[in-house]
Order: sequence, then C-alpha cells, then structure tokens
Amino acid sequence: MVAYADASFFFSLYVQDAHTAQAGRVAATLDAALVITPLQRHELRNAFRLAVFRREITVAECQNLLDTVEADTRSGALVATPVAWAELYAGAEALSAAHSQTHGTRGFDVLHVAAAMALGTRNFLTFDARQRALATKAGLKVKP
Repeated sequence: MVAYADASFFFSLYVQDAHTAQAGRVAATLDAALVITPLQRHELRNAFRLAVFRREITVAECQNLLDTVEADTRSGALVATPVAWAELYAGAEALSAAHSQTHGTRGFDVLHVAAAMALGTRNFLTFDARQRALATKAGLKVKP
C-alpha cells in the first residue's frame, strides 16, 4: 500500500509522543515506502524546529531528526516525490471551496489532501481530526 502521511503522522514516527506506538504499527503494515513531497518535508522539518521552541526536544535532538529524515530519504525508506504544483493548488482550491467553511480546515490541511490526490495516492495517514474529515470527504482511505 502506498500512502501519503501528513506532518502529524510523520512527526509521531520520528519523535516520541502520544501517537508514536500507533504510527509505528500503521507504518509496519505498509508494503511500500512513504512518499515525501517538498511540502511534507518542509512541514516536518518545521515541526521539529517548533518542538525545540516548545522545549519538547533539544537543538541537538532536532538536528539528529533532520539528519535522520535525510538519511531515510537517501536510503529509500522515504521516497522523495515531486508534485505538480499547479494541479495541487487547483485541487486545493476546489477542496477549500467545497469544505473549509463547514469543516474549518486550515490551508496546510487542504494542501496535504490535495497533494495526496494529485499523486494518485488513495491512502492518507493523519492524527489530525479536521484533516481526517477532509480526506474522507475527498474519497481517501484514512488511517489510523
């Protein structure tokens, strides 16, 4: 199963939090590597840095996490995947127009769902409730 993971899922794979065990179990069921687009990579890297600001991890731990994501990309554990930005933004605008007023989805949530759709990925991994609702409305299979 090829899957698109949002930053909440990726973060839980790399940083010990309330969802880490569940993220690990779901990741273990995948029969293909996770894709990582420039959007996901940016948001994940920023989430690590934000964790430093929040004093959840140290600067050294953050650097180790950044290095680990890069190593996982080089090894193929994560598959660096380009996106067609024009298609992604068009899809995001359509999703936003159809759902943001009623579901309260944020811009990055909409972009992630649109990216999964643009890549043809049917499986979406998230711990974010609003993003889960949007991905479900968009016809994606959401885990966990």
